[in-house]
Amino acid sequence: MDIIRDSQFIAPAQRCAVIAIGNFDGVHAGHAAVIDHARQIAQQMNAPLGVLTFEPHPRQFFIPDGPTFRLMDAATRAEQLRESGVQRLYELPFNSALAELSAEDFIQKILHERLGVKHVVVGQDFHFGKGRSGNAAMLAEMGEHLGFGVTVAPLIALTGKEVSSTAIRTALAEGRPRDAAAMLGHVHRIEGIVEHGDQRGRELGFPTANIGINGLHMPRFGVYATTVIVRDGPYAGQYLGATSIGSRPTFGVNKPNCETYLLDFRGDLYGARISVGLVDYLRPELKFDSIDALITQMHADVIEARRILADV
Repeated sequence: MDIIRDSQFIAPAQRCAVIAIGNFDGVHAGHAAVIDHARQIAQQMNAPLGVLTFEPHPRQFFIPDGPTFRLMDAATRAEQLRESGVQRLYELPFNSALAELSAEDFIQKILHERLGVKHVVVGQDFHFGKGRSGNAAMLAEMGEHLGFGVTVAPLIALTGKEVSSTAIRTALAEGRPRDAAAMLGHVHRIEGIVEHGDQRGRELGFPTANIGINGLHMPRFGVYATTVIVRDGPYAGQYLGATSIGSRPTFGVNKPNCETYLLDFRGDLYGARISVGLVDYLRPELKFDSIDALITQMHADVIEARRILADV
């Protein structure tokens, strides 16, 4: 997948795609439907399939000190889009200049003049431009005038409720990863580079791969049965795991992180990029009165994780 981050310097070969536009936080089932519409049109027009998104997320730009909310960082989103078959990712920097751009200028200058889009697909609730003044109807009207088509994809609903990033965040915050996965169309994944920790897991007989979760929406603290993808390095591959997300209260006050014990694994993952998929919630985070009590519970967690993941 070709990633283009500067819309002012688009090579001729990077123009003329059929694109889906959105923030695509989580790349959930609704996002996948928009991309699938674009895929079908791209095939019909014999054009590349592209996605246009923004980094940072506009909400981060406008409320930099607000609560964390992102389901994915930019690298994880890009990987998910690549796995979805997207050929070009236009990841535009969301800065003051873009924030001040009117809806009409966004269509004229970005979509038409710079990207030379052949067709655009958006969701029904799509808004854009300064003050979110643009909508799908405006886009379709100007697209017809400028020579590109516009398709508006309907919203996706499950069990009578619309699929949304907000609903997914709620499910994760309440410890319902299976409900989140149903809306996402895949398990929710937390990705990062394995960092050096306090080595407590190794000392307890459960060495863990630790990654930070700063800037991401916090799932409910506790222990999860997980699937793990090691994306690079000598141990690249897929594994099963038991993961603790939280601040480790047994050992005092700590910065929240994600610690994963890979089942039946021996090796050094420091510096590798891993992706941890939350399959099921096992129990809440607890503060134990003794290390022995913690170790006993960790053995029980691993047994339960094995049971749940037996059919994965």
